[in-house]
Amino acid sequence: MAAGRLPGSGGRADMLLWLTDWLGQLDSGFYVFRYLTLRAILGVLTALAISLLIGRPLIRWLSSYKVGQVIRDDGPESHFSKAGTPTMGGTLMLVAIGVATLLWADLSNRFVWVVLITTMAFGLIGLVDDYRKLVLRDPKGLPGRWKYFWQTVAGLAAALYLYLSATTPGETSLLVPYLKDVSIQLGPLFILFAYFVIVGSSNAVNLTDGLDGLAVLPTTLVAGGLGIMVYAAGNVEIAGYLKIPYVAEVGEVVIFCGAIAGAGLGFLWFNTYPAQVFMGDVGALALGAALGAIAVVAKQELVLFIMGGIFVLETLSVMLQVASFKLTGKRLFRMAPLHHHYELKGWPEPRVIVRFWIVTVVLVLIGLASLKIR
Repeated sequence: MAAGRLPGSGGRADMLLWLTDWLGQLDSGFYVFRYLTLRAILGVLTALAISLLIGRPLIRWLSSYKVGQVIRDDGPESHFSKAGTPTMGGTLMLVAIGVATLLWADLSNRFVWVVLITTMAFGLIGLVDDYRKLVLRDPKGLPGRWKYFWQTVAGLAAALYLYLSATTPGETSLLVPYLKDVSIQLGPLFILFAYFVIVGSSNAVNLTDGLDGLAVLPTTLVAGGLGIMVYAAGNVEIAGYLKIPYVAEVGEVVIFCGAIAGAGLGFLWFNTYPAQVFMGDVGALALGAALGAIAVVAKQELVLFIMGGIFVLETLSVMLQVASFKLTGKRLFRMAPLHHHYELKGWPEPRVIVRFWIVTVVLVLIGLASLKIR
């Protein structure tokens, strides 16, 4: 996956690669754009540039339509001042991710289309929910049963396609990290497992998106870590050396991972404390689904639970809070998700955010260590 024609593309997977081939006949230096690593870097920079360029106009446009955040009455008092802050800013990230991926990725690659379409499908679900809440002023937004129904449709569609299009047993197996040569063949159960990873990841990121920049930087960090995993899984020599399942052509998804990282950094420019814009469900649901889909195609589903440990803890805190209150009438946390618990304990919002970021850096490194520790 270094130089040479892209697998299955004939060198003409999209206009940019066709142009590279044509220009390469004039000067061989243009063939450098065939390198996957360079295109991944360009994907990061392209998504970052798009985010920075259209971020401020988008914020002004959202403000003019008074698409502002609604704050819970029972939440921390420090959040009351955020009422009216423009939201639905996740559309900024989806545009940046989509454009960067379409520009630099091999568009004949099935994995690229799976992760991209899944991301956009979940983004559309979030967009409908945000639109109903913020524009139509319906406090319920998209009813929960319908939101979950469409998440199920999108998640199952992605899982079913990956199962039916699999060309090797490794593509439908479950790799157990830190254990040498331990891989469980799931067979048809892969469909259900992949579905839960994608939908679960989507909702976990959505629950985490409650403070300025809290969800977006961990998403960026995890996407970067998964990008390394994807690159390794798509390179037959590296995969063989690391003893992880080799998945032909999946390395191209590293460009999509790079686009998420670039778009995330660009959005963080406007979302950092105090936030000028919130991503809304359109961004949170989409980004979570993207991480889940990447982990599934890279065969690193369990590593995603490690790298995204903050998302897991946030989700568990909600589940435990609900279970405890229903069974005993008592709450385990002052408020769920977990970040609100620490706020109500007296931690300033920036302290909660930065400490959660630090934990994510550590967890991503632990997850990456699974490539070598076996």
